[in-house]
Amino acid sequence: MKERVCCNACMPVKLTEKVIILHLHEAAPAKPAWAEPCNGCGVCCAYAPCPVGVLISKRRTGACAALEWVDSESRYRCGVLVDSARYTGLRAKWMRKLMTRLAKRMISAGSGCDCSLEVQRRANF
Repeated sequence: MKERVCCNACMPVKLTEKVIILHLHEAAPAKPAWAEPCNGCGVCCAYAPCPVGVLISKRRTGACAALEWVDSESRYRCGVLVDSARYTGLRAKWMRKLMTRLAKRMISAGSGCDCSLEVQRRANF
């Protein structure tokens, strides 16, 4: 069964597909194609946390607790990469730097979109 994700409200889809509704910021960019550079759409992190997000969120399903909307950039960012002390409680600068490096590696930052979900934006009402 193929999963189809709808942002905010969904349009009719075939009954053979599983529909999941994600509530994302209306100004969030559209999800890039597979292997294209990340643009901060937030779909992957709103769907399920990555290995770092599992540790931070203390859950394996649902939106990651570290997913942050950045108004000035009109995109989502990983809170662990933006402010590791806030999410990890680490106070020593060297530990925060190490955590940021580990988080980048664990989320495969810079290697392109690896989210295979098919996204359908809500219809304008």
